[in-house]
Amino acid sequence: MEGEMTLHEARMGLLRVVGQMKSVAQIQELRQIVSNYYAQKATAEMDQLWESGEWSAEKNEALLNEHLRTPYRYAGL
Repeated sequence: MEGEMTLHEARMGLLRVVGQMKSVAQIQELRQIVSNYYAQKATAEMDQLWESGEWSAEKNEALLNEHLRTPYRYAGL
């Protein structure tokens, strides 16, 4: 597809950016920027799900109350 970047190209681009950084603080700042970017994307997606009616308070409650832990059986018990 035209205009799409391969994973290799994306990784190389990020390595070039990180390679130009002079301090740990700059790397931490970049990490925070990337984290904020993905948080904004997730928030926008959830907003869209709420507005479309695909997500609701009831679904939130069901997810909060769901038991997701794996039951472990210990030998000898």
